[in-house]
Amino acid sequence: MVTSPLVAIVEDDDVLRTAIDELLRSCGYRTSGHDSAESFLASDVMGNAGCVITDIQMSGMDGVDLKRRIDRDAPGTPVIIVTARNEAHVLGRAEACDPYCLLRKPFDPDALVECVEAALGAVA
Repeated sequence: MVTSPLVAIVEDDDVLRTAIDELLRSCGYRTSGHDSAESFLASDVMGNAGCVITDIQMSGMDGVDLKRRIDRDAPGTPVIIVTARNEAHVLGRAEACDPYCLLRKPFDPDALVECVEAALGAVA
């Protein structure tokens, strides 16, 4: 039996995290949801995730700093960053950390699935 890739979702908005989780599960992916970067890092998921989806703005560690930590501790793991922020400095900081995809909220669910599929294909 082939196990589907694990996608970690790091999002402090419970409703959005649940929606992303349900969307990806409906596409056949296994998911692991986390309400903060710290809870994700405290789990054993980082080394097992095929890709990570993270919000930029969260209390505690933000998504850009999480991306840098993943790059250091699990190099090659694609990170998809999502944000509702429009400020040039926020978007510039996000782009500078070189995410696999950067999606602006509200994003099209199909766009997220396409990013996940491409990210997982890139590490396969």
